[in-house]
Amino acid sequence: MVESASPKRRYDASGRRRDAAQTRTRVIEAAARVFLAYGYAGATIPRIAADAGVAVETVYRCAAGKAALLEAAVQAALAGGVVRAEVPVEARPAIRAVIEEPDSRRQLAGYAASQPGVWSRVGPLLRVLDAAATSDDALQALRDQHAKTRLNGLRRFAALLAERGALRPGVTVDRAADIIWTVCAQANYDSLVTARGWTHEAYRDWLTETLAAHLLPVA
Repeated sequence: MVESASPKRRYDASGRRRDAAQTRTRVIEAAARVFLAYGYAGATIPRIAADAGVAVETVYRCAAGKAALLEAAVQAALAGGVVRAEVPVEARPAIRAVIEEPDSRRQLAGYAASQPGVWSRVGPLLRVLDAAATSDDALQALRDQHAKTRLNGLRRFAALLAERGALRPGVTVDRAADIIWTVCAQANYDSLVTARGWTHEAYRDWLTETLAAHLLPVA
């Protein structure tokens, strides 16, 4: 009598994927630290590998060169983490809450509340990008793409306000987007918080009041 062969086990790659994701997180977090410490030119791949505790080849498997690493570090800072950066912007909890908020003033307050954390995390990395972009066309294109992406997102926010009849008469979607873009710019955070020492709470409240004063109908 021939014994039946044991059924073959299916290969489970979940552990390998988890390890790869954790390694990528370590590499991107290390890249952010090295960019901030040494600037773009000084942030060599070997330095990033050493900080992450991985081989140089592993860094290249995680991102296709330094520009891609800086982009990944910027996106992680914007999102509040490497894993969170993989979630589409408008699906992230804080942004979803702003989108779903029925009261327009509270919508603006919710968006304003997100800005101090965003700029405190990503501002230093964007300064690295700005400095390097002056002599690198690829980084200049990356900086331009960030600006375009931000403006497009704010246009969608302004369009949502317009659809709900929240904008004051005479304020178009494009004008509203331009106002939000300017009021919530990194330059204002750097001026008021970094240079003048405002607290995040004071800055948030100023954003809320300024946005409401320029966008919503006069009560």
